[in-house]
Amino acid sequence: MLTELGTILGVWAHPDDEAYLSGGLMALARDAGSRVVCVTATFGERGTPDPRTWPPRRLAERRTIELDACLRLLGVEEHHWLGYPDGHCAEIPPAAAIDRLSTLIAEIRPDTVVSFGPDGNTGHPDHQAVARWTATAVDHAAPAHTRLLQTAVSDTWADRWRTVNDRFQIFLPGYPKTRPEQALTLHLTLDEPTVDRKLRALAAQTTQTSTLIAEMGPAAYAAWIAEEAFTEAAPLPHHPCPRCWWNPDEARWRCATHS
Repeated sequence: MLTELGTILGVWAHPDDEAYLSGGLMALARDAGSRVVCVTATFGERGTPDPRTWPPRRLAERRTIELDACLRLLGVEEHHWLGYPDGHCAEIPPAAAIDRLSTLIAEIRPDTVVSFGPDGNTGHPDHQAVARWTATAVDHAAPAHTRLLQTAVSDTWADRWRTVNDRFQIFLPGYPKTRPEQALTLHLTLDEPTVDRKLRALAAQTTQTSTLIAEMGPAAYAAWIAEEAFTEAAPLPHHPCPRCWWNPDEARWRCATHS
């Protein structure tokens, strides 16, 4: 299945999204010889409970270094930043973000694009905005054969880890929106070497993961990150205007220039 994915482009909101949601997929794809490219919309400069120690500029610089180390461990050599402000992706004019992603997609010509589903996985507004941009950019610029795989949370994983997810407030209220096994297009249960590699990649993002790994314990944390699930997005309804973006909440196209 992984070799069938061809060249993979991952589009994410913050550093660590890529490793949590597709670290195993990326590592296995690279091991199989596939090209993997990663795009990150923000530097995650507001992702800290301690802004005195980590003011935005300092944290952005640190997270850039951490993500570089993480991607090296996963074997990913191609990465692009969009440089949008952390926590404000929903306020970015959609046309600008879609144009930038469309340009990258036209250059890379991925066989598979991987990103968030419309719910943003955790419910984070930045994730949801990136999901909208990505789905629209794939529609506008990807080769006809390109598949869009969107992250999903399986029923079984959510049930197994409910206590942990609640304790550490992994998801915003009302999330996750779980999926039954039969609705998943790709459901990976990572083997021990791949889990270990993914754990090391996440541990490289120290500002985001050190406390959680310490509080959960490495063994429990490894088990918690050992599953990755995706659904394949259906093609969007035909729409001739390249300046519009797809709003999944309204199930309609909207003008990217004015909304």
